[in-house]
Amino acid sequence: MKRVLSILFLSVLIFGAFTFAPTSNTFAQTTVRTRYHRHRRTFWQKHRDKLTVAGTTLGGAAIGGLAGGKKGAAIGSLAGAGSGALYTYKIRKRHRHYRRY
Repeated sequence: MKRVLSILFLSVLIFGAFTFAPTSNTFAQTTVRTRYHRHRRTFWQKHRDKLTVAGTTLGGAAIGGLAGGKKGAAIGSLAGAGSGALYTYKIRKRHRHYRRY
């Protein structure tokens, strides 16, 4: 009987110590570091709109110059600049979604 009481007392003492022990709320944390790489834009990417308008202006001036001399080159450059600006700022899709793999 003494042995049973001592085992019962020790088991209550041990399990009681576990119930009153301070619980730890810290878990094993894994640190995830993300590195952000700044995308270096090319000259074309930085000045795409201006280069498109300039290219259409030169093309219009070349065609107008062949067709009508100096006056034709002036009219062609204005028409080329207008059509290039219309395409660049109104018609072309601005937000293209590229997939990265």
